[in-house]
Amino acid sequence: MSSDLPASREGRRAAFVGFSAATLVVLGIYVGSRRFKDFDTALVPYAAAAAFAACALGYRYAMWLGRPPTYRYFRQTLSLLFTPGKILSRWTALLRGAFRTAGSQRFVYRRSPLRWASHLCLMWGCLLSFAITFPLSFGWIRFETARNSQDVYEAFVFGVRVFRTSLDSPLASLLFNALVGSAGLVIVGVMLALYRRGRDRGVLAIQDGAADLVPLVLLFAVSATGLLLTVSTQFMNGYKYDSLSQVHAVTVVLLLLYVPFGKLFHLVQRPTQLGIHVYREVAAAGEQATCVRCGEPFASAMQIADLKRVQAEVGIRYALRAGKHYQDVCPPCRRKNLALLQDGLWRDARRPNAREEA
Repeated sequence: MSSDLPASREGRRAAFVGFSAATLVVLGIYVGSRRFKDFDTALVPYAAAAAFAACALGYRYAMWLGRPPTYRYFRQTLSLLFTPGKILSRWTALLRGAFRTAGSQRFVYRRSPLRWASHLCLMWGCLLSFAITFPLSFGWIRFETARNSQDVYEAFVFGVRVFRTSLDSPLASLLFNALVGSAGLVIVGVMLALYRRGRDRGVLAIQDGAADLVPLVLLFAVSATGLLLTVSTQFMNGYKYDSLSQVHAVTVVLLLLYVPFGKLFHLVQRPTQLGIHVYREVAAAGEQATCVRCGEPFASAMQIADLKRVQAEVGIRYALRAGKHYQDVCPPCRRKNLALLQDGLWRDARRPNAREEA
């Protein structure tokens, strides 16, 4: 990836990726719903918002991936994952890292147990709701009662019946209330996050309303209105169901439109960043770079080589004499060199004054 690539070319490429992502969503709806046969026209706003979000996400993701550091890391990670003879071990390391970070959120727990609890509830609540609502909205999955019995429920995936279950079975109850559980997890996560943000003075000093509070408000609005739909159906005989469904649709559309432009974009970035675990393991097991000043190993040779390439691509020149590079100097020696340089400058600044006093 060259850093002198014209900005207009980067923009055109990102726009192409965005429109391609939106096209894939529309094609997925068309094919998965059997040419819109299983697609509910009442869900057109959801589908349109999803297509727009896919376009914006593709554009922003392409722009982010086009940065020299990100592109270098992404390209190196792909080469490591598909190295002949190492594919199984590298993908195992990737899955292990995914569980440690995305699955259990252990890196958040080390910072704050309360923050970890809120992140865990928000993540699993959102993932569960996305896994249910998107296939249902796109017509990929549908449920209907059997033709020969009103007490039997049938599930279809891409038009193919996959199982049947009785309406009073535990499985049916689980299917009917899966979104209720996901909404409950999201609401608990939002409440914990707001509680932490309201009590932590450090967070209060730096938090931004648009970046930190708006996504929480949107997630709460979507979950709360979704729960109200269930309450209206099961406990209020459908009272105000139409109005509540319209309000819920508005909140969902607003959330989908916000994802590409706000803090929730990290949901798309995180899978790419999981490759850092593979990178670290391979780098730690490989050749180590040694300092040209003290001769001690201080980092992996692969990481230092990639860092040199990225700096060259962005126009940073840290070359030294005899073919050496500033990145070949370990951090302790850099601090020592800086201290020696400051001491020399200080001595030179004091010498004229000493001569004047003499």
